[in-house]
Amino acid sequence: MATATVMLLITPSERALLECLATGVPTTEIARRAGLNEHEVEPSLQVLFTRMGVISCTEAVAAAVRRGLLAA
Repeated sequence: MATATVMLLITPSERALLECLATGVPTTEIARRAGLNEHEVEPSLQVLFTRMGVISCTEAVAAAVRRGLLAA
């Protein structure tokens, strides 16, 4: 049940952030793709991490794969 709730809270832009993290895209490129200032990427990631209940990029990607948000 908790997984379904988390899936509903992930926005399309947050999913795009997860996909970037999973493929090792650098922060500057994430900012460009997301239309953000480079300094806005980290706060955006922190919001995503909080919603997912994780504390790092590695945990976020692993949790996204486990929850079906990203392909393995």
